[in-house]
Amino acid sequence: MSQSPSPSPVSAPPAYAERLRLPWWLWFAGLAAAGLLAVEVWMGAGGARAWLPFALLLPAAFAGLAWLGRIRVAVADGELRVDDARLPVRFVADAIALDAEGRREVLGVGADPLAFVVQRPWIPGAVQVVLDDPADPTPFWVVSSRHPVELAEALLAARDAAR
Repeated sequence: MSQSPSPSPVSAPPAYAERLRLPWWLWFAGLAAAGLLAVEVWMGAGGARAWLPFALLLPAAFAGLAWLGRIRVAVADGELRVDDARLPVRFVADAIALDAEGRREVLGVGADPLAFVVQRPWIPGAVQVVLDDPADPTPFWVVSSRHPVELAEALLAARDAAR
């Protein structure tokens, strides 16, 4: 009787996943600005100056806009992942969904210089993750999210499941 090989450990699908992409109008505005700058450099000249500004500025603008929308936020495998940062859910004391006004308050008047912040101005919502780690001076994280209630719920559910 042959035995089938045991399946390799595969991580569970994320309880929450989101990419903080740019809205379409920012893509349009950024590429239009790069095109206008290329036209300004070109100014009707011939030779390399006719095509070089377009060949350099438009791809550079595209790359810059893609880089701005690269951040991924996920709750998976017992941790909150924000780009390259990882936070084990066992250190989460609370997760508070913030609307635009709440985000403004936390990052303005209520700001703490030790807080970890990943904020995208084109996304109005955010989640404030209050930490309970005596070894870490960071009091809380503030993470932009288009769906802050769902992110906060997924984070608290992952924390409760880990305990």
